[in-house]
Parts: sequence; structure tokens; C-alpha cells
Amino acid sequence: MKDTQIPHIPVVIVGGGQAGLSTAYCLKQKGIESIIFERHEKFHSWRNNRWDSFCLVTPNWQCRLPDFHYDREYGGTDPDGFMLKDEITAYVDAFAEMTQPNLREGVDVTRVVPRDGGFAVETSVGTWTCEQVVIATGGYDTPIEPAYAKNLSPEIFQMHSVDYRNVEQFPEGGVLIVGTGQSGVQLMEDFTRAGRDVHLAVGPAPRSPRKYRGRDATDWLYDAGHYNLTIAQHPDPHKALTQTNHYMSGRDGGKEIDLRKFHVDHGVELYGSLADMDGTSVKFLPDLTKNLDDADRSYVGIRNQIDAYIQWESIDAPVEPPFDKVWEPAEERTEIDLAEAGISSVLWAIGFRPDYSWIEADVFDARGKPVFDRGVTAQPGLHFIGLGWLNTWGSGRFLGIEEDSRYLADQIAAQIHTGVGQSEYA
Repeated sequence: MKDTQIPHIPVVIVGGGQAGLSTAYCLKQKGIESIIFERHEKFHSWRNNRWDSFCLVTPNWQCRLPDFHYDREYGGTDPDGFMLKDEITAYVDAFAEMTQPNLREGVDVTRVVPRDGGFAVETSVGTWTCEQVVIATGGYDTPIEPAYAKNLSPEIFQMHSVDYRNVEQFPEGGVLIVGTGQSGVQLMEDFTRAGRDVHLAVGPAPRSPRKYRGRDATDWLYDAGHYNLTIAQHPDPHKALTQTNHYMSGRDGGKEIDLRKFHVDHGVELYGSLADMDGTSVKFLPDLTKNLDDADRSYVGIRNQIDAYIQWESIDAPVEPPFDKVWEPAEERTEIDLAEAGISSVLWAIGFRPDYSWIEADVFDARGKPVFDRGVTAQPGLHFIGLGWLNTWGSGRFLGIEEDSRYLADQIAAQIHTGVGQSEYA
């Protein structure tokens, strides 16, 4: 029997970022009612979890929310540029204004549980029932810091990149930045521009060219169909799902990041992966040479892909000289004393992990990661969106969200039509 005291809606979407709002818009186009619960405010991560100098790494033309492309419906005038933080929030806010979602901000979802053929969704403002649930919270819930960070001397200032806004937050002295994904290398540049002494623990992240043979590398890869490759077609799906994003920068109109050049030109001290901490003593793995070489191998591999495409299509493009290493480590330094090296701070940039502990459904693997096919799980009516490689490289990014949200809306409509996830409360 229907409980009139419990509000019911066909679809609950958890997460008020671009993935959640895009899905709600695509559902609305199909006449399917939904509500979005966002624990903070819409687009909270763009608005509050980015540093002051943050800008996109991918060109603006890749910002393709449903029916709201940067250079089409939005009317952006710099498709080959890289939007700054405030410009990004202006773009997504304009999308929200256009779509007018049924959005409840400041609402924390504390439990999602299958019940009576549908779902009960417990929130900080009460329980709702629905036939379908879309998890659009992304994968950035919990900042990662290793357990040994607690062993670091209290004299050393520590911060995670999620809290970083600018160099002025840090005390005088050198900084050890841990991690060389897209965030780590861009924060490294922030500190070098401020004239600070920078030490960098170099991890296994790959790197990419920025401009190559007359165009942005992402333009070449897009034309070559690289971004159409699905996870099902990928020759090494595990690598695709676990590899850190290639690092480069959109700053100053776009640039590539060569850590060897930062050492030579800016004096950045490079070490291998961080291994342990105790007091002011820090240990590193002897893998600096390997990590630099692996990053360069990825860099050269992308150039080779572009070269092959240019040759195949007989495109007239300028030729560039082969890649040359500007510096090689003379030795692998595996231990330093922070105080002796004049390092007063550690900045963690080693990523985040998702938290799905509030979802009570058997859709997770042994590592706690959701298992799905293009976002559709084995639990009828439960879906994910906005995650990397949901289907293609563009999933979890602006480039792929339109395709992913339209596909998911189609799947939800089909399930509702066939009675999948049909709650007794409906």
C-alpha cells in the first residue's frame, strides 16, 4: 500500500555537478521527473575545491554539456583556449539556468537501499522513495594521504591539494609536493612562479604533448577518433581504468610540462615516489629515472600516434624535431632530512578515493569500485555517471558527458517502461 507520508519521485539523482544536471536535463526531455540532491551547492567542486589559478587542461571546445556546447549554444568566443576557474563556473551556472533542474541543495544523502521493487533514499531532510537512482557524486570524496603522514614532525606544515588556493597559505621555506598528476605539476608551477624552492616526489603519471605539428595534441587525437575508443574496445582496460591522467597545462594558452626542464630551468629538485616519513626524515623509492622515462615514453607515443594519423590522411603539417632529454638524474636520492633541506611544508597531490559506504547494493567489486556497463549496474534501477571511462576517455569530463547522460536517460526510460525498479510506492 502506498505510504502518502513518504514523498515519491521516479528518479533520484545524487550529486549536483555537471553529470547530475546533465542527466536530469536528458530525463526531462523524455518527460521523466527527477530530483537532484546535492550536499553542498551545485557545482561545489568547481566553485570551492579548485585553486586560484586553476584552468582547464582540455580546450574549451571540449565543453559539451547536452544542448549547451561552449562555442555553440553558450556562445563562447575562445574555443581553443582554456577557461579559468570563474569562467568554468559561469559556464556551468548558465547551463543550470537553461535547464532549470529540480535541485535541492544542502541535502546530504545518507543511505540508498533497494526496497519494495524500487529504492528508499534517506537524506538529511527525510526519506524519499523512487524507482531509479543515479549516483553522480564523482570519485573525489576522500582526499588521499598515506598513513605515514601522521609520523611527520609537527614542525612541518601539511596540506592536501583540495584545500590549496595559493602559495600565500604556506609558511616561508621550501615545499615538498607529492604527486605528479595534473594537479601536482600545476601546483609545482604555482610555487616556482612565486620564487619558492620546490621539491617534487615524482610518481608514475604519464605526460602528453600540448602543441604538436601546428595544433593542440587533443585536436589531432579527436580527429583521429582516439576519443571514440570505448572501454570495451580498449586493448588494456585495466590500464585505462587505473592509469593517472596525462599531465600538461592549459595555463598561458596551453603548455606541456617537462619535469626535466623544470629541474634545469627552475631548480626543482626531483625524487622518486615517496615511500615513508618519520620526524623530518623522508624516504623515496629509487624510481625517479624510471618514472621520468615512462612519462617521456607516453609523450613520444602520443606524438607517434599523431604522426601516423597525419601520414595516413596525407595532411600537410609542419615537422618538428625528435624529442630530446634535457637532463638525466645522476643518482637516485632515496632519503632527505626536510629540516636540513630547508623544507617547511608538504603538499599532498596524490588524489582522492570515492566513498560509497552509504549505498547498500551488491554492485561493488572487491576493491569497492562500482561494477557497471556504461553506468548501468546489475541492481535494477541503480546507475552511475560522471566517472572516468564510464564508456570512453571523455566520460567524467566535459567532452563525454552529453553522450553518457543521453545514453543513461535512454536506459532509465526503457527500465521504467518495462517496469524495472517499479516501486509499490509509485
